[in-house]
Amino acid sequence: MNLGFFYLLQMFTVYALKSIERNYIYVGLTNNLDRRVAEHNKGYNKTTKPYLPFQLIYTKSFPTRPEARIHEKYLKSSTGKRFLKSLV
Repeated sequence: MNLGFFYLLQMFTVYALKSIERNYIYVGLTNNLDRRVAEHNKGYNKTTKPYLPFQLIYTKSFPTRPEARIHEKYLKSSTGKRFLKSLV
């Protein structure tokens, strides 16, 4: 199997979750969005566990991890946080 070809098919998703019960938005990056959101909502992540449950409020996919990481950093900035707050 050509792993280089597999890597090209893999997408990286930047996502934002909003706590349903508290004023908290979490931004992350993953290559498997469904699995990652489920992990957050099952309390597997130490950082987000106190803010359960979550709803997905934003996603954007990228072909490479470095591109996704740049966008993730933007969403964690003050401008990015304002953008995410405008969505809810």
